[in-house]
Parts: sequence; structure tokens; C-alpha cells
Amino acid sequence: MKITSALLLCGACLLALPQASASRVIEIRKKADLNPTIAFSGIPGDEQLSSGIRRFLSFSGWFDAAPAGKTADYTVKAEKSSGSLLVYLFRGEQRLTGWRFRESGNPRALAKSVVDTIIEYVFEQLKVRGFCHSRIAFAAETAPGVRNIFLCDIDGENLEQLTAYRTLNVEPCWSPTGKTICFSKYGKSGIDIVETTIGKPRRSRILTSFRGINTGAAISPDGRYMAAILSPDHQVDLYVLGLAAHSRKRLSRGIAVEASPCWSPDGKKLAFVSDRLGNPRIFIVNADGSGTTLLPSVGIDAVTPAWSGDGKIAYAARLSRSGNYVLAVYDMDSKENKVVSKGSGSWESPGWAADNRQVVCKRILNNKSSLWIVDTRTGRERELLRTGSELFDPAWSPCTKR
Repeated sequence: MKITSALLLCGACLLALPQASASRVIEIRKKADLNPTIAFSGIPGDEQLSSGIRRFLSFSGWFDAAPAGKTADYTVKAEKSSGSLLVYLFRGEQRLTGWRFRESGNPRALAKSVVDTIIEYVFEQLKVRGFCHSRIAFAAETAPGVRNIFLCDIDGENLEQLTAYRTLNVEPCWSPTGKTICFSKYGKSGIDIVETTIGKPRRSRILTSFRGINTGAAISPDGRYMAAILSPDHQVDLYVLGLAAHSRKRLSRGIAVEASPCWSPDGKKLAFVSDRLGNPRIFIVNADGSGTTLLPSVGIDAVTPAWSGDGKIAYAARLSRSGNYVLAVYDMDSKENKVVSKGSGSWESPGWAADNRQVVCKRILNNKSSLWIVDTRTGRERELLRTGSELFDPAWSPCTKR
């Protein structure tokens, strides 16, 4: 199935309206598996924008719609006035604050900005900015033996094809700025790591093309280094490369095969997969190559680690030799593991959202793959994207200020 591309670009200027009360929002505290509820009756005369706001309130994962007959924790009211959209946020009968948005002719992008602003106000302490504007990169099979990199929004819409090669292109990895993506590109003479820009004009460059394998790119949080799996001497090992200084440091050595590196949020450590103990397991190593330790994961093997900004490692694990993969999370602070996937099938390749709560992953069910979102706090699962093509390697972009 051919995946079509559609890129919508628009900005919404935002002006804060005077607050009706000087009191600051205090997040409503509930059970850990519940969100605050929110009610939104829509915008008179604009069902398209109303539908977009409802959609992103739902797909953001941070609010639940208020049940019928129940009072919502928060209420959003909106109206149009003189080419602007006025949005007000209430708690009960108390108006907390309001905003004025300039209309830009793109209802979808305006809806994202409205919901982002509400999230940033209600959950101010989380410091997540522009969450609804974040995107998800993934690889999709576009022909037999051909995979290319695509992007979609957090609701699975607004598909955009990033590459159009007649070869395998896999393992997309975002830069910290969210402006470029690195991926592994298979060619006739080997596998290269390529970086391409998200915006236009689109530009690409080869980051590594050593003899043999160049895969598993992971850019450090400060953007100065790249972890990668290389095989210049026919041994598959973990390296850290300096992107500006063109340095190269080897972090593993031996006959074991390494894969899937990811950085800790402070850039001082790396998690990676190795089969040095027989089955693939996850190890932690300092960025200078010292102090390698085994992650105490669940199951008989553990693969594809992803490190959240608040110190949790999500990974795929097999609990038995004949079983499917499940998603698990190891908390580096509490030293506890938790299996977070509940549905049947095989759950693979998790990637954290910038909210440190939701992960995107690949799910294989009935021999078909699709992309899913798992909320590691509530345990809720929702399908993000199903195309008819095989989908691989999802990666959630960082949030950058709109």
C-alpha cells in the first residue's frame, strides 16, 4: 500500500487574556491511573476547528472527556471575535485564564496550539512545551525489500514521506533539536548512517560510512556525539563518535554482537543490547567506556532500550522462549520493573514521548504490524497507525517550543 504524504504548516500567534482570578492552577490530584476530566462544547459556527481541538485533547493523553451527567474538572469555552479565537479555561464556575489566538487558515495547526497551551497551563510543573506539535518517525515497507522513513502526528494523521530510496532505510533517530533525523541506509557496498533535515529544502548528508556496518544511530542530548554500532574490523561493537571533532571511541570489544544504543538524559551513560551472556540483554556503560553493568530486566531476553528524560528505561522483553515480546519499564531510581503492555500480540521497539509517560511502539498481531501508543502510567493502549504496509522502528520527536 502506498503511503501518501501530506504536510501542513501553519503557526498560531498567542496572546494571553487577563486572568479572571489571580490564583494559579493547582493540578487536581487523583489516583495514578486517572486523568483530570475536561469538557469542551465547541466553537459556534466552526465544527472543523472544534473537532480538531476535541481530537488533540483526547490524543494528547493528558485529559479524559467528562462522562455524561458528571461535572468536569476543567471546562474549555471558545468563541471567535474579529479574526481571533478566544479560549477560556474554567475550573467549576471559576474562570482561571484565557488566551487569544490569531487565526492562520489552518484549523489543524490552530487546534494543536490551543491544546498545547491548555496542557502547558494545567501541567506547568512538567515543563512540556508543544507536545501536540511533536511527531513520530517510523520505517514502512514501500515495496518488497524496500523501506523508507515516514512521519506522522500524534493522532496518526498528517503522513509525510521523508525518504524515497529503492533500498532499506531503517532505525530513525531524532536530533535533540527535532530538526533532523538520522537513519541507517543500506547500499550495495554496506550500511551508512545518513542525516536528513525535516524542513524544506530537504538536505541529506552521510554521517558515517566506515567499512561494514554503520547502524543504530543515537545522538547525545547535547548534540555533540553519536553512538553507533560499527564493524570496521569485522567485529560488531559500540562506538561513540564526535560529530564536530570527528573523534571515534570504542566502548565494547569482543565476539559478542552489540545493538540499539540509547543515551541517558544527562549524556553520561548509554544503554545498549549485547548477546555476550548468550541471549540478548541490556547493559549500561559510561560514555567513556568504563563501568559496564547488566540491567536487571524481566524475562529471558531484553532488547531495544529507550531512556526517558526522567530516568526510566523502556524495552521489549520475552518472558519465555515461545512467548511474544511485551513492553516493560525499569525505573532507574526505584530499581523496579513493570510490564506495561496488556494486549495480545508482540510489542516491540518502544520510543518515549517527551512527556516521559507515553511510549510509541510496534505491535504485531495476526502477522500484521501497526503502531501503538502505550500510556505507562494508566496502562491504556491505543492504535496510532495502520497502513496495510509493514511498519518498523517508531521514534517520538523531542518537544521544542512552538
